[in-house]
Amino acid sequence: MQQHGDALRDGASRAVLLDSFGGPEVLALKDVPEPLAGDGQIRVRVSAAGLNPMDWFMTADAETAARFGLSLPCGFGTDYAGVVDQVGAGVSGYADGDRVFGAALSRAVADYVVLDADGNIARGIAHHTPEGVDDRTAATLAIAGSTASAALDALDLGPGDTVLIGGAGGGVGVFAVQLARIAGARVIGTGSPSSAEYLRSLGAQPVAYGEGLVGRVRDLAAGTITAALDLHGTDTVHVARELEVPDDRICTIAGQVDGVPAANGANAAPDALENIAHLVAAGRLRVPLAATYPVEDIRVAVELQAARHVRGKVVIDLSPQP
Repeated sequence: MQQHGDALRDGASRAVLLDSFGGPEVLALKDVPEPLAGDGQIRVRVSAAGLNPMDWFMTADAETAARFGLSLPCGFGTDYAGVVDQVGAGVSGYADGDRVFGAALSRAVADYVVLDADGNIARGIAHHTPEGVDDRTAATLAIAGSTASAALDALDLGPGDTVLIGGAGGGVGVFAVQLARIAGARVIGTGSPSSAEYLRSLGAQPVAYGEGLVGRVRDLAAGTITAALDLHGTDTVHVARELEVPDDRICTIAGQVDGVPAANGANAAPDALENIAHLVAAGRLRVPLAATYPVEDIRVAVELQAARHVRGKVVIDLSPQP
């Protein structure tokens, strides 16, 4: 992987790029021309980029990449946080020096991202970062936070609910468990036996996944499971059905089951991410950071994140060097 000095050369910047689709081995840190903000755009000097399973899923092969509108050469990563350092003509609501966070589809692991000020996830989204939220934390919010918010909106949880969350310890689970608790619901979260204390720390009652899960959940619930969220595939859906949870109170994010609603971040309410960021700032929602890597170690970071056993979020550090 290409190495770089402590400071960027004038007119140059760095970005993680792929010249072919595949696994972590195809990721390369390269010098690229410094992008400039045009009319209606802002440029963000990225300080941190959070990793998500969708990052390597989208770029694993050409067929999947095409479904997301990606072609070679291709950038990598979607969640980012940083500081606005250029504002194009016609832009209002952003100023030079504003701290922002958001999503830039498969191009966030770079020194700079250019975003349409009124864009969507493909063209880029920027939200103002509240005081009290550091950039590494802000860089974890966009994809996982909006996905969890959309899923919980579909379930419409309240104080009378007991919700089963499958895959509660993953990147989306960190948000889903805490948002469900904030809504007043009781949470039972599935995970490995070794993750029990971690799930408790998020506010969930842990239960080990695997054979016999229905019985363990029934015993732990000591009553009715009223809703279920499957964050990994479809196993939790089938468990929820055995527990007589109606299909309209089950939701998936990574699998499709006839009759069961599915959610993704694009379905989230317009103010979902701003609300989540303010919950973080107020200390009501925390985002555990499992690991932070310098951008030069992007392959190592993706290998760790792709193993799907990380408790918390993995963040790439792109902080400007002195």
